[in-house]
Amino acid sequence: MKYPKEYLDEIKLRLKVSQVVGKTVQLKKRGKEFIGLSPFKNEKSPSFTVNDEKEFYHCFSSGEHGNIFDFLMKTKSIGFGEAVKNLAAEAGMQPYRFSNFDQKKDLRFQTYKNIFKDYTNYFNKQLYDQNYQEALNYLFKRGLKKNIIDEFNLGYVPWKNNFYEELLKKYSEEDINSTGLYYKNDKTGKYVDRFNSRVIFPVNNITGDTIALGGRIIRESKLAKYINSPETEFYKKGNMIFNLDKAKDSRSKTDQVLIVEGYMDVVSVYASGIKNVIANSGTALTERQINLIWKFFSNPIICLDGDESGQKAAIRIAEKLFPLINETNKIYFSIMPQGKDPDDYIKESGKDGLINLLKKKEIIQSFIWNYNLNKIDQNNPYEVSKFEKEIKKISYSILDETLKKYVLEDFLEKIKQLTPIQSSRQNYKYSSYKKKKDYQILKETKILHQKRKDLSKIQIIEFSILFIILNYLDIAAKKLEELSKIVFLAEKNESLKNVIIASLSEGSDKEAISLKINTGHDKIIEEINENSNIQIITKNKTEEDIIALIEELIQDHKEQSNLRRIESLEQKLINNLDENSYSELIRLKSQLNRE
Repeated sequence: MKYPKEYLDEIKLRLKVSQVVGKTVQLKKRGKEFIGLSPFKNEKSPSFTVNDEKEFYHCFSSGEHGNIFDFLMKTKSIGFGEAVKNLAAEAGMQPYRFSNFDQKKDLRFQTYKNIFKDYTNYFNKQLYDQNYQEALNYLFKRGLKKNIIDEFNLGYVPWKNNFYEELLKKYSEEDINSTGLYYKNDKTGKYVDRFNSRVIFPVNNITGDTIALGGRIIRESKLAKYINSPETEFYKKGNMIFNLDKAKDSRSKTDQVLIVEGYMDVVSVYASGIKNVIANSGTALTERQINLIWKFFSNPIICLDGDESGQKAAIRIAEKLFPLINETNKIYFSIMPQGKDPDDYIKESGKDGLINLLKKKEIIQSFIWNYNLNKIDQNNPYEVSKFEKEIKKISYSILDETLKKYVLEDFLEKIKQLTPIQSSRQNYKYSSYKKKKDYQILKETKILHQKRKDLSKIQIIEFSILFIILNYLDIAAKKLEELSKIVFLAEKNESLKNVIIASLSEGSDKEAISLKINTGHDKIIEEINENSNIQIITKNKTEEDIIALIEELIQDHKEQSNLRRIESLEQKLINNLDENSYSELIRLKSQLNRE
């Protein structure tokens, strides 16, 4: 029996190809793709590529090509059904059992989706009816244009419309009522449109099917401003994310997604050109929702209103989701200015204004710290004591044991700075590494790991070489010829290297060289010190050891440069088979194998 297409599509949407393949193959990011050594053939130069956007892998050495199901079948030697079961479990989905119940449920779901499709399409057309110009004007006043209105399939449900009768011509009363679009009036016994007199926002599942609605009243009324569909067999509020079906298309371009509070916030931000924006569907952000978001975006930014209720909602979310963070999946917070929501802000400051605001985002542990710290009197030992206990309690809630240790160490250092006596006992000049306590070393290691994760291997090698040159000028002077032959990938790294080499070649003394390199290169030197852990390796090493180390790094840099050149040539050959490029590719691969 065949799996429903929707079931397989949802698995593929929830799981990146790189996520599945990465458990078997060590992958390295290269532009929009990942590259690694083939799992199908022994090789020294990587020819295996993964493209998350196109949802496939391809092996140039063996010709193997396929999706996540194919990969499991070929690498684990299992059948299609077993691959689907394994991947469904990894995606957090229930197994498909092919029972009579499941088949009937699929049929009910098809009918359910069709009813919503007919309903939303009909009321989208009503929005442009001259009799309901007020509704269209409302959306225009909110800054929306026709193309955005139609892309989101927004609509208007007039008072006392007769669409229920139209639906009865195609569907049974039971099927219609299962959608939650109508409710029965106890007095008249008639079915009433739940969303009458409201602009409607279709809520789609991850594959783009509308399965619920949000509605907003457009006139002053005693009725609730916003309402949502009730939960149904196929719509569970705690599982749904508004606009994730569109936002997920941005995952190949960014690992960030903006989480806002309301439907109109999403539509306004999306209309400005920021496509990676979503909202939780009529409920507080749940564990299931954040886990679903993380499958597409590892660094979500929660952006709530700037009023007191928005702040309180943000800290509740932060403390609720804090236990779930890990080194891969993080959460950031960005709070709007007082009295503003994202819809207001985008209208006043535009896309660039919002992007600049988001640059000031706080990672979750800093947000929790600052929020709680601002509530206490730091001169009151009782409040500080209570604050410390609360912060420790929050830290202990983290499920990832390793991260828990580092976050706690980070908090403990900050706590020690809260009182004059504690802070005076230590010199917190970060340029000195000699007298730091163990907790400080742990913190530096954690920061190092977080920053280094965004660096490529060749960038780390370049920083390591530069660290040795900067701190061991006498040794660098002995390796001028070798250092001159390598060309650094990063322009700023190459510039600094050339300044040092030129100074050493001229016979300048150390003081003069230090003065020259500190003029205009302070930022890159700071980056080198922060992102190169070579300083730990070189500690207490002899001159002979340092020389051996820099020789090894120079060789590593040559290999990485050749690999990048090979990758470039392979990509060129894919697009245009050129004899000269092919000969160069063979030469580089042979050289790499010899080395």
